[in-house]
Amino acid sequence: MKIMPTVAAAPTIRRETGDDHICVLMFDRPESGANIFDAATLDDLSEHLDAVEKDASLRGLIIASAKKSIFVAGADLKTLLQAAKTGEMREFIEHGQQIFNRLANLKIPTVAAIHGASAGGGYEVALACDYRVASDAPVTRIGLPETGLGLLPAWGGCTRLTRLIGAEKAAEVILKGKLYSAQEALKVGLVDEIVPPDQLLDRGHEKLRAGKRKMDRRAFATPGPQELAPPKQSGNPALARAYEIINKTQSISPDESLRLELEGIVDLGKTEATQNLIRNFFLAEKYKKGMSRTQPEKIVHAAVIGAGVMGSGIAQWLSSRGVTVILRDVAREQINRGLANIEKVYADAVKRGLMTEEKAKQGRARICGSTAPMELRDVQFVIEATSEKMEIKKEVFRELAMEAGPKTIVATNTSALAVGELAEVTVSPEHVIGLHFFNPVSRMKLVEVVIAKQTSDETRDRSLAFVRQIGKLPVIVRDSPGFLVNRVLFPYLLDAAELFERGVDAERIDRALVEWGMPMGPLRLIDEIGVDITIDIGNTLEKAYGQRDHVPRIFLWLRDQQMLGRKTGAGFYKYEGKKQTPNEALIQWITSHSERSEAKRSAVEESRDATLKERHRAPSTSPGSAQDDGVNIVQRLILLMVNEAARCVEEGIVDAPEDADYGMILGTGFAPFRGGPLRFAEHFGLKRTVEELERLTRTEEKFTPCEILKKHARDGTKFYEE
Repeated sequence: MKIMPTVAAAPTIRRETGDDHICVLMFDRPESGANIFDAATLDDLSEHLDAVEKDASLRGLIIASAKKSIFVAGADLKTLLQAAKTGEMREFIEHGQQIFNRLANLKIPTVAAIHGASAGGGYEVALACDYRVASDAPVTRIGLPETGLGLLPAWGGCTRLTRLIGAEKAAEVILKGKLYSAQEALKVGLVDEIVPPDQLLDRGHEKLRAGKRKMDRRAFATPGPQELAPPKQSGNPALARAYEIINKTQSISPDESLRLELEGIVDLGKTEATQNLIRNFFLAEKYKKGMSRTQPEKIVHAAVIGAGVMGSGIAQWLSSRGVTVILRDVAREQINRGLANIEKVYADAVKRGLMTEEKAKQGRARICGSTAPMELRDVQFVIEATSEKMEIKKEVFRELAMEAGPKTIVATNTSALAVGELAEVTVSPEHVIGLHFFNPVSRMKLVEVVIAKQTSDETRDRSLAFVRQIGKLPVIVRDSPGFLVNRVLFPYLLDAAELFERGVDAERIDRALVEWGMPMGPLRLIDEIGVDITIDIGNTLEKAYGQRDHVPRIFLWLRDQQMLGRKTGAGFYKYEGKKQTPNEALIQWITSHSERSEAKRSAVEESRDATLKERHRAPSTSPGSAQDDGVNIVQRLILLMVNEAARCVEEGIVDAPEDADYGMILGTGFAPFRGGPLRFAEHFGLKRTVEELERLTRTEEKFTPCEILKKHARDGTKFYEE
């Protein structure tokens, strides 16, 4: 194609017209690897559309990107968050709708030539075109992820996509918020064709010859909106709002549908849930990038000691990220079991489309299983992942001290034990650190980077860079029992078990917390962790923190019966495949132990019930089932986490409140739309939080509010001063 001189170049978009009278708008944000829609970019697009509308000689328009891996990454979230806080959201969204409508209403045919990420507003601009052609490159990812941020597609996404592919498919795309590969996008109907990147613009020109697109009316009727299943109850209000618009849009005019989009996103922008979800996105970016300005060394060779569930999981993840791994254990049987676990994870990743068979094959080839002690002088990182017993770990560290090189970092994957105590048995304690991965390693993004008093700054910085290199998100925590996540989580888990021991139904406890926003209930989570592991960690924490981490006797009975949770087929529930049912044996145990002293029972339980029996005093929007019979399960359990997270800030276990909040969101799935325990406490009211804790303290000392909470409540200050 012969290109005529550029007619105009607004700062973020170039306009070029060939002698075939086809205009190309090339998005190319200066000094950036990405294109985004902010107010300036919208103005630039509007300026170019002015020229396009006035040029009667034009025969078509192509929208493309000059970036290597980004088409348009969507609306600028900083702009959206600021607009939500200042009340300027309506003006920004309405301006975008007007410009995209002008694009959609051009008399000439239009095509979006998509290469790279086309997300949110970046796909909505493509939807405003007649046709969409995408490159088949791996960097091309297409979708509308707004609902994951508590928003909805409001630049025509709900309206135009539903008219393009039908309500059922549009609901799946928008409510899941997934970004699709080019091949997947073609199957769903998000794009019309896919071609190699070097053929993209040529194919766009060919597509224009078909003229303006005539919408296939069949998409309007099948399936009918009445067939759509509503989204599951969620604390994220964006899902229900988007669903409502998708359901209505085919029976109303496009202008009316766009008005519903506008009203929907403006309302959502005012909610605490949406502002928390957007903040979470920025926190993820912060932890992903880090603060270091120097190029870190690339880790290419590591060793993992211990081939159990965690060790094999860590080895698999490292190998999948390009690191060669020695996986070592004392017996060949354990090595074989670990390698089988690794094979299963790789096979599952291929099956789910997360990697190709070739990539999985390359990853497997990077792992070498061994039972023989060997020098590890060429290994940059050693990660110990043996049994959670201090003496076993010390023995391993003594051996590693002899085998590792002078600059090798030796890390422990302990979930609660003292890292500094392990450092003391080595010859280079400054090279010892904690790297606490979470199970399953292939799915959990958080790694707690545990700094012992002996850990050097260099070891800390190299470890942070390593965690980021392998695609995990590091949160720095100080060396103390339980670190951050387990320390905050365990009072919640153990108190849930204590409530069960007192006769509160397991399903009722778990349902209450799931409806509040947790990914699973506390008793089900104990079954996933393992009753035996829960006891071990609980005992470690009780030695340090006393009664608030006391292990109820129900755990000991479960352990004696070898009911250790999902791995043995029974714990607080019975498991058959994916089926979960009540554990009748446990219910019988509760009944048989009901002969406890009635005086003791009434002193504890009746007083507790009086404390909790305030039907409408649940945190934020706690669901009704969480308050059946007046017992506010949710409030009791969540405030334990709030109190412990505040202690971690007070004691300097974490550097900042966002470390505590984001660590709990990543490490436990703490309801993301609530922003973490401390964000939630601020929304609930810090004064009210302290009052409720003090009310509970009258009968149970473990609820005593910590000093930093009391100070904020007394002074009217907050953890986050914005």
